[in-house]
Amino acid sequence: MARGRLEETLQSELEALEVAGTRKGDETVFAGVVPAAAGNGPRYLLQGAGDRRFLRMNSNGYLGMALRPEVIAAEEKAVHACGAGPGAVRFISGTWAQHVALEEKLAAFHRREAAMIFSSAYATVMGTLPPLISDETAVISDELNHNCIINAMRLARPKEKYVYRHLDLDELERCLATAAKTCRRAIVVTDGIFSMRGDHAPLDKIVALGRRFDDAFDEAVLVVADDSHGIGAIGATGRGTEEHVGGAPVDLLIATLGKALGVNGGYVTGRRTILDYLREKAPFYIYSNPITPGEAAAAAAALDILDSDEGIALLRHLREMTARFEAGLGKLGLETIPGEHPVVPLMVRDTTRTGALVGHLRSHGVLATAITYPVVPRGEEEIRFQVSADHTAADIDEVLEILADAPGTG
Repeated sequence: MARGRLEETLQSELEALEVAGTRKGDETVFAGVVPAAAGNGPRYLLQGAGDRRFLRMNSNGYLGMALRPEVIAAEEKAVHACGAGPGAVRFISGTWAQHVALEEKLAAFHRREAAMIFSSAYATVMGTLPPLISDETAVISDELNHNCIINAMRLARPKEKYVYRHLDLDELERCLATAAKTCRRAIVVTDGIFSMRGDHAPLDKIVALGRRFDDAFDEAVLVVADDSHGIGAIGATGRGTEEHVGGAPVDLLIATLGKALGVNGGYVTGRRTILDYLREKAPFYIYSNPITPGEAAAAAAALDILDSDEGIALLRHLREMTARFEAGLGKLGLETIPGEHPVVPLMVRDTTRTGALVGHLRSHGVLATAITYPVVPRGEEEIRFQVSADHTAADIDEVLEILADAPGTG
């Protein structure tokens, strides 16, 4: 059968990934959570591992919001009031009061005119960029931008596409100068926090550069930042990379509800005219169900916690635990990329050794993720540790002790 030949081809490709060491393989399946106790943060139960408890160091839940009783209660209340799902896409019958309230709250938190929510941050990027990219637009992107930005550029097919070296603003300036000769509009797009490294874009300088070139384009320069890993994880009040670096805000800020805020979904915030346009033109918004009313209510509750004295305390603890872990890695003589963000990469620079270290951690009850080629370039293989406000000093020290006992690191 022809179908059988197709499956043979696909199977051979899977086997090639296995040989190359780049196959992701089976996913970890969580079976439950054991609440924090006795000076330790929460522990996780895995399917097939019985009662063994695992310390999670690979979660994007930087503030531990997913386990907060206030957040859970807000979702339960909305589910009982509205049901388990939204019912339809929003322009047909799927907008609930919880969606509108969350958008208003997000806009106010970011001090923007408006916000709109999508089913995920990936969908937000895919839904935001292509409608704004005309056949007279140049798109200029950092080389380490997230996969969603890369795919949005492919989908949009801009007139010109430029990829500048990571954080190289001189090259970005040259790209803008070149694009101004042939394009009416420019979009500069960057991650706020680069998720594999934990470093950040100098958004203040990028915005200033964009403003310098506004008059060189008939339709100006639009600066877009995806700060999904920044919001709720960096900045004195958790407002992300913009707050961390200062300066004028980006034109469009994209972020997620599924990392520090602990729920699900993504959003974009900016000037009302642009967002009104996107509501009419963004297919990932128009033709895809929104998050549920319960998720919207939960995200709003998490945002309320973040935007409070309690949120400030959580951020302070998160910074302390991140600094403790980075300092401990340094004392062990292990290479990392220092910074304030709770993504702490342990640079191993070898696929086989990265996998072996992750296996060692897991065998000792610590969940961490190997990041290898093709997710990162060869020679940049790492273990991406992610610190959370859920972690205690005892948790951090436990991971460091296990690393110290790993073959070749002690």
